[in-house]
Amino acid sequence: MLKRAYEFAQKAHEGQKRKSGEDYFTHARAAAEILGKIFPDPSTLAATLLHDVPEDTRVKLEEIKTEFGGEIASLIDGVTQLGHVRMKTSKDKFYVENMRKLFMATSQDIRVILIKLADRLHNMRTIEFIPPEKQMKVAQETLEIYAPIAGRLGIGGWKDELEDLSFKIVNPKEFELTKKLLGEEVQKRGENLKELEKTLSHILRTEGIKYLEITSRVKRLYSLFKKLERYKNDISKIYDVFALRIITRSTPDCYAALGVIHKHFQPVPGRIKDYISIPKPNGYQSLHTTVFDRQGHIFELQIRTDLMHEEAERGVAAHWFYAEEGKPESAGRLQSRWMKELRAWQEETQSPEEYLENLKIDFFRDRIFVFTPKGDIKDLPQGATVIDFAFAVHTDLGYHMMGAKINGKMGRIYDELKKGDVVEILKTKQPVKISRDWLKAAKTSNARSRIRHYLHEHDKGLLQRIKELKLQDLSLPKFFRRK
Repeated sequence: MLKRAYEFAQKAHEGQKRKSGEDYFTHARAAAEILGKIFPDPSTLAATLLHDVPEDTRVKLEEIKTEFGGEIASLIDGVTQLGHVRMKTSKDKFYVENMRKLFMATSQDIRVILIKLADRLHNMRTIEFIPPEKQMKVAQETLEIYAPIAGRLGIGGWKDELEDLSFKIVNPKEFELTKKLLGEEVQKRGENLKELEKTLSHILRTEGIKYLEITSRVKRLYSLFKKLERYKNDISKIYDVFALRIITRSTPDCYAALGVIHKHFQPVPGRIKDYISIPKPNGYQSLHTTVFDRQGHIFELQIRTDLMHEEAERGVAAHWFYAEEGKPESAGRLQSRWMKELRAWQEETQSPEEYLENLKIDFFRDRIFVFTPKGDIKDLPQGATVIDFAFAVHTDLGYHMMGAKINGKMGRIYDELKKGDVVEILKTKQPVKISRDWLKAAKTSNARSRIRHYLHEHDKGLLQRIKELKLQDLSLPKFFRRK
């Protein structure tokens, strides 16, 4: 089938050229190669090879459907629809509606967005052949839309590359400065990293800890740039510029390796993160710790199994082949929770502006885990408040909330929550009076929607009260005194 799709697409694009002067088909082939490395599913790869045929050649979608079947035609149709989305800037009057189309297509079949991301990644790799003003638009769109999608799908390699390729165009001055700073750091500390790798290998073998390999990684430029902004360009305060990854066969080996590492190296307090017992929202699992080496330099260590590493590289695509039962998951089961949320927002949200606001709040922000007193985990966007937490637990809890305890101490309902906080909501028997200040403090679409509903109902009640009191028969001061 792939051979047929390859030859069909090659023939359909015959005579067409890219801006680089290459045959147009080289783009479809490259996109399929990019996707094939993380998601070797024949139907999806055939659709990737054929994805530009209906739009850019005389061959119609019906002909592809006859030749390759409904599934492949449906995927191509989804990618073609996404091709019509032209995201320029949020000031563009069609921008919000286009965003909606993009995310709805994503929520219907994740494979459509995988094809689109592979397509975008190859376009970014060859972006130098298009005019500078178009380069800027494409790079900005990639940084704002496509890289975050890759991140939420857990495809770390694609996210990093999309960010770095866009960063170079959108902010060339900062790109060069960050590159220079990182280069100096690599020169200064590269040897220490190699030495630490040898020492770690020796310690793990001596202690009888089973592991598959130890690899190193240097922080990507855009990721480093974002951190430098937070630390006023002081690279010495960024502990994960360099990291060593220890890949094991099993989860118990991960924890055993962590124990041995802390036995031989002093850990940096407060820098141990267990993403195995509490994975990130995109499914990422690993143990992270930061230690001092014997020369006093600080390094991050990441410990994960080979399957966890596979998932960190391939994200949601890995689930297709590594389902719990050991069988591939169907396309229908591949939809993750946030995709279902996007569809729910589509149904609930009336205005395009509100939909975009929800996406900005809930989709693109980093997430935090907050606990109920019973240990239930609530996944919230960074910056979420006690109000968001209460409505995340239960709508009624939000409507009956009079206060909260955060980590055993009294807090305010407007307080911003941090990762790992334990929150107990103090409630009343009767519903509380909700003010518009709640709306300002709420960060999640769920909480804001519930508060708006309350305020709308309350305002309706006030208007009804005015009618009942026959305002025309009363002076305004008398009315408000009675009210």
